[in-house]
Amino acid sequence: MTGPGRPRPPRRRRALTALALAWLAVLATLASCTSDSPEPVTLRVLASSELADMEPLFDDLRRDTGITLEMEYQGTVEATASLAAGRYRHDLAWLSSSRPFQLLLRKHGRQTESPLSTSTMRSPVVVGLKPEVAQRLRRAAPDGQLSWADLADAAAAGTLKYAMADPRSSNSGLSALVGVATAAAATGGALRPEDVSCDRLRGFFAGHKLTVDSSGGLAGAYARAEGGLDALITYESELLSLNRAGTLRAPLEIVYPKDGIVLSDYPLMLLDPARRDAYDRLTAWLRSEAVQRKIMERTLRRPITPDLPRIPSLRTPLGNALYFPDDQAVVDRLLADYAAARSGGPARVLFLLDFSTSMRGERIANLRATFDGLGGADDSRSGKFARFHQGETLTVLRFGGRVLDERSVTYGKADDLERLRGFVADDGFAASTAVWSALDHAYRSAADALAKDSRQRVSIVLMTDGENNAGMSLDTFLGRYAALPPAARAVRTYTVRYGDSDPRELDRAARATGGHMADATGQSLLNAFKEIRGCHE
Repeated sequence: MTGPGRPRPPRRRRALTALALAWLAVLATLASCTSDSPEPVTLRVLASSELADMEPLFDDLRRDTGITLEMEYQGTVEATASLAAGRYRHDLAWLSSSRPFQLLLRKHGRQTESPLSTSTMRSPVVVGLKPEVAQRLRRAAPDGQLSWADLADAAAAGTLKYAMADPRSSNSGLSALVGVATAAAATGGALRPEDVSCDRLRGFFAGHKLTVDSSGGLAGAYARAEGGLDALITYESELLSLNRAGTLRAPLEIVYPKDGIVLSDYPLMLLDPARRDAYDRLTAWLRSEAVQRKIMERTLRRPITPDLPRIPSLRTPLGNALYFPDDQAVVDRLLADYAAARSGGPARVLFLLDFSTSMRGERIANLRATFDGLGGADDSRSGKFARFHQGETLTVLRFGGRVLDERSVTYGKADDLERLRGFVADDGFAASTAVWSALDHAYRSAADALAKDSRQRVSIVLMTDGENNAGMSLDTFLGRYAALPPAARAVRTYTVRYGDSDPRELDRAARATGGHMADATGQSLLNAFKEIRGCHE
């Protein structure tokens, strides 16, 4: 206050003082409001391509946590390969699965521990079928429940054409591949190298008509080409989103194969330990109940939180979850088989069949039943994976004391298999058995086929029930085999021991060419043939 006789401060000074006090009050208020606000931080994230659908939630993330995400999208397998090199240029990785990454770390012998990882949501790789296709396949299934074996059987027969992302770059494609191969092995555990020593998925691959590099673009590609396709194999969330969008002529029926599925859990991995505080903030926010509900409702992925009520479309039980392989050699083999199937190189099998007189009666009946089974009559799980498939060229060489007949068919329709059965149904038999002369002839046929198309994957299956008693000896054959061109020498022979044939000679011949012997004296002839189906290399 100013006392009597003291001059009053100039009006301008009083105004400035009041304004300064007002600003101090405002700043104090702002400080009190923001003292609890999180520190702003930007994180660089390497992410699976399908996670682009999470971006609508990122405004809430910035508001609630102060975290901004700079996303770089890649196919999961491609991203995994870049991470395995160990030169991280991102703060975090957010992939559909960390299992391929862990396998590569182990393969490369890196001693560092895997990055800190937190699961954020779940989605299985399943199958979307057109309703009429699902109905047709269910009618053929004894219990009405479909399996990977049923789908492989239909693909081999040409009645199922599907879209699937490339497993060499996409986790959804790789997970589907692992699921089908695990079902084919039927061991109940993780795939081992011996479980994939022969290509059991050629029939399944025959139905793969549309592919893209990443899961993110697969649904759109399917929608544009749905007229020529029967199914879409991808994440459950992608199928539900596609059905919700209403762009298809009819919603796809989602099938959870009864022999199991591979589940993705979208782990968030910490690559830069200096970002641990922000990482903890981010994972806590993602796993909070409110955000888990938003993720479920917007992206149609299953929440991590077990007690969070599911929306109706996510209440279907998942069934049997399959193990991912724990050996990179298994994944490498599966991808090599896939690459060979996609390369356009056709498969050709030369069946060298003993038609000596000792095969008359029950033995020839068993051989014909075997070809019926491989032609689709065997309804067992293994039969559905081992059957002949579309695009495969099958050559039958009947032999006795010499090659009696040689006929080929490329399987394109059911009539082709009828012709093949007709070749095996011939009743012409011979008195002697020239096993090694016949095998030498088969290699000349294989060399001619490879000269016409070097891309072919050629193998020979030799079945005999007796010892060699005519023509050249095994040693003579092996000498002639060693003189063949490299492409012909790469053709492997798989022998089937039947009846009174010499197991030592059959095993020796198979091993010399890189193949192996299946023994039909302790199992059915059909099972012996199935044992070596798909063995090319």
